[in-house]
Amino acid sequence: MKRICAWIMALTMMLGCACAEGGMKLSAPAGAPALAAAMLAVENPEDFTFLDASTIGAEFQKNEADFIIAPINAGAKLFKGGKSTYRLAAVVTWGNLFFASQREDFGKESLNGAKIVLFGENTINASVALAALDALGIQPGEVRYLAGAAETQAEMLSDPEAVVMTADPAVTAARMKNDKVKTVSVQELLKEGLGMDGFAQAGLFVRAETLESRPADTAEFLRKLKEAADTAQTDPAALAEAAAALEILPNAKVALAAIPGCSIRFVPAAEARADVEKTAEIDLSQYGGALPADEFYYTAE
Repeated sequence: MKRICAWIMALTMMLGCACAEGGMKLSAPAGAPALAAAMLAVENPEDFTFLDASTIGAEFQKNEADFIIAPINAGAKLFKGGKSTYRLAAVVTWGNLFFASQREDFGKESLNGAKIVLFGENTINASVALAALDALGIQPGEVRYLAGAAETQAEMLSDPEAVVMTADPAVTAARMKNDKVKTVSVQELLKEGLGMDGFAQAGLFVRAETLESRPADTAEFLRKLKEAADTAQTDPAALAEAAAALEILPNAKVALAAIPGCSIRFVPAAEARADVEKTAEIDLSQYGGALPADEFYYTAE
């Protein structure tokens, strides 16, 4: 009897280890992109790592995570340069950029001739914002750059006359604290000027080795992640609670208000390719000088 009990305990431990090893690992920058995976992450936090955005390039090159959520142009550039085996499985965010100011009369017309502070010089975000303005015949009087959205937002909050580009979810939190903050959506300007329904901003990438060794698990994870991302439309309150629990956002109230502006939408790579290419054509230098090759896109059989 003792031998049987010992055997059962050993088998249980083996099964427990197998289940733990079966988890798919995902890395993502905290903030808007992480919202796409929050509903899964809150259930299995040990399988999800939220990183500073500046470390995403290194995460690709470590080649350890099964999945990475990252800016699509960054993944494309690394793939083209032979520094990444990760292929694009889906687009998950479609733009979270906003022009913002405390000016009383701030609106789209205010951008013409204005001194504008953008973040991320020589990045796809800056290129997209300027392309949206140009398509509408809006010419800033001066363009200046700061490192990131936190810096531009800080300038906007400290200078009532400043006009900056910032991003959700941070700008929603600022607007909730300061009712003088007004915004103009870059995504709405893109739609009006270029007919684009947002832009292919962040994507879900899958490691080539994972595709080869665990195709069924990959397909199941993609299905679950789509369900998780879909809650941005079907149950934003639940997503907000998950984001707060994971400390992706400061609290559920801010998260719920910010979710619409984060443009979370899971679109498989095969369906999103035209949108990826249209975004890339705005500034091909951000994609390594050319449109991504066929093999960059993962298409489920």
